[in-house]
Amino acid sequence: MEANAPDIRVVELRKTFKVAEREAGLAASLRSLVRRVHREVPAVAGVSFTVDPGEVVGFLGPNGAGKTTTLKMLSGLLHPTSGTAEVLGDVPARRERDYLRRMTLVMGNRNQLQWDLPALDSYEMNRAIYRIPDADFRSARDEMVELLEIGDQVRKPVRTLGERTKAEICGALLHRPQVLFLDEPTIGLDVTMQKRIRAFLAAYNDRHGATVLLTSHYMADVQALCRRVVLIDGGLIRYDGSLRALSERYAPQQTITATLGEVDPAALERTAYGEVVAAADGRVTLRVAKDRSAQVAGLLLREHGVTDLTIEDPPVEDVIEQVFAAATSAQAAR
Repeated sequence: MEANAPDIRVVELRKTFKVAEREAGLAASLRSLVRRVHREVPAVAGVSFTVDPGEVVGFLGPNGAGKTTTLKMLSGLLHPTSGTAEVLGDVPARRERDYLRRMTLVMGNRNQLQWDLPALDSYEMNRAIYRIPDADFRSARDEMVELLEIGDQVRKPVRTLGERTKAEICGALLHRPQVLFLDEPTIGLDVTMQKRIRAFLAAYNDRHGATVLLTSHYMADVQALCRRVVLIDGGLIRYDGSLRALSERYAPQQTITATLGEVDPAALERTAYGEVVAAADGRVTLRVAKDRSAQVAGLLLREHGVTDLTIEDPPVEDVIEQVFAAATSAQAAR
């Protein structure tokens, strides 16, 4: 692997599934026994991107966008239909032992530990599979158990664990992989548990310089861990860049919410402060251009009896929806 090369390089990667098709009814069922009709469904339609060593990138999109299919190709579970993928200088589809020892795939909705055994027993199994030297194994296991705060849990059968996801992540990282493919690692967890998992992943990235490609429907995961996001929809990449640039490009406005002590909020609709989104019970919400938000906030504070004021960017979820909506409109216009 050449110096300064990205850990992940994807060029025009495609995956098309062949799906059997038939009409409803007995006659159609009988015909399908003799001549089965198929159609091709593109899951990933030619994506290209790179991820540098140590980078944590959010890989986002709606259900069916192609995220999990891409991760499965990068981890070697699926062969691409065409295009190229390289991770750590290896071709994932070859599933070479050296490559498998340096990566991991964590799927939040899949069990990877033995259900009826204590987590420690499954960890020993992973040690044997990955041929981890005893000293390295104990060091990694103890580090993960400490970071994840599951010392009292790993001796219990996995099916009884209240913090199973933590135990699953611990098992997936015992061989200290250099590249992590994380598919919804916090799905179904409560807010407190999500926060702990995020803190652990940030600490692991900081300690080991691991490269992370993360999918999640929880924007708190993305905002806490990722400076860069890749948005995919319909099997195609719609945006690749920083979170900050995403907001500036697709959401050039901010929201100002103020509690007014002396002015009827409805009266502001006749002023040039900005677009009044809501006005009731002494509170007003304005939508203004980002380059005017400081000026408008200053005017409100100076000219009215403001007792409380906040300035907020639009939620990341709303900005991402605008990206996909723009892509859909552009495609329909062709």
